[in-house]
Amino acid sequence: MIISGGENIYCAELENVIAEHPFVLEVAVIGRSDERWGQVPVAYVTLAPDADLLLRTLTGFPDGKLASFKMPKGLVVVPELPRNAGGKVIKGMLRARDDAKTPAQG
Repeated sequence: MIISGGENIYCAELENVIAEHPFVLEVAVIGRSDERWGQVPVAYVTLAPDADLLLRTLTGFPDGKLASFKMPKGLVVVPELPRNAGGKVIKGMLRARDDAKTPAQG
């Protein structure tokens, strides 16, 4: 769960909506630290062959299915999501990658 500005955002809810996008093959949502909101959602996605996706396209997609504060504030396209031997996405690896690429705020 992500807590953004005192509001709860359930990763699974956001992942289910984003997974409906025709260009998205897989999605995992994590929380990114944010000075103003505490955390904001960031979507890691793998795309269908020859597909291209921008954050503004993705945030306009659900159209009323999600409140605006639940919309991802970041989009990272990856060739594949890290998985453990059981096939579950390793969100800790995504968080570590995100922390390493996101400049410190403050």
